[in-house]
Amino acid sequence: MFSFCKMQATGNDFIIIDYLENKLEYSYKLLAEFLCDRHFGVGADGLITVEKSSISDFKMRIFNKDGSEAEMCGNGIRCLAKYVYEKKLINKNEFTIETLAGIKTIKLEVEGESVIKIEIDMGIPIFDIDKVPVTYLENNYDGYMYIDGIKVYPLSIGNPHAVCFVDDLDKIDIEKYGKLIEDYKYFPNKTNVEFVQIVDKLNIKVRIWERGVGETLSCGTGACAAAVISKKNKSTNNGLNVDLLGGKLKIIYDDTIKLIGPAEFVFDGTIEI
Repeated sequence: MFSFCKMQATGNDFIIIDYLENKLEYSYKLLAEFLCDRHFGVGADGLITVEKSSISDFKMRIFNKDGSEAEMCGNGIRCLAKYVYEKKLINKNEFTIETLAGIKTIKLEVEGESVIKIEIDMGIPIFDIDKVPVTYLENNYDGYMYIDGIKVYPLSIGNPHAVCFVDDLDKIDIEKYGKLIEDYKYFPNKTNVEFVQIVDKLNIKVRIWERGVGETLSCGTGACAAAVISKKNKSTNNGLNVDLLGGKLKIIYDDTIKLIGPAEFVFDGTIEI
């Protein structure tokens, strides 16, 4: 039997396990598959472990519900930031977390003892197709490609993304095209997929198809990817509000990407395996 914490950030939910003191003797993959199952486990989009780091204040590992490990998760790292502060594992409002996508700097907005907003420096977006990675070999590649007639912009926010613009999110078959693009031959590590509707210069709507998960209510790195490509295409200005099914996030993209949004505790629990 071990303890866990259930958290969510704009509807993207996670199981947090504290590995700082106790190392559980379970396969991460199998643990994620079991705990994230919404019928036989706790239920979540992903499993996050908080661990010791030799180069940062903490180390985060994030596993999708299919057991695959992701490089980074913008909503997940906000949950973890709130967790370590409110569980009194750290008493600083600014600190760092090591991820597979590098070290991320966290800034907390705190009222009393509660974290009400978290800012993550997500770093610099990657457009080099060899580093996303993408295996598209057409000579006329100009930052985008076509998959089954859909114009797709690949990039990495520490993990791979494919941004697609649509006129009306309500009319797109998310499951059909999400699955198609996630598993498409151009993406050797698969990809997350964002379907984006431009509202105006300061607002976009986004629906998310997450690699290894399916459609989710939100994705922090996905919101960043959508905002970056929207600004890069001069469709939007900076300080963009991203409206997702699970809530709203703010993205500021200058030299680096800043992801700003909340995170919430759902419940603490114990489970026997």
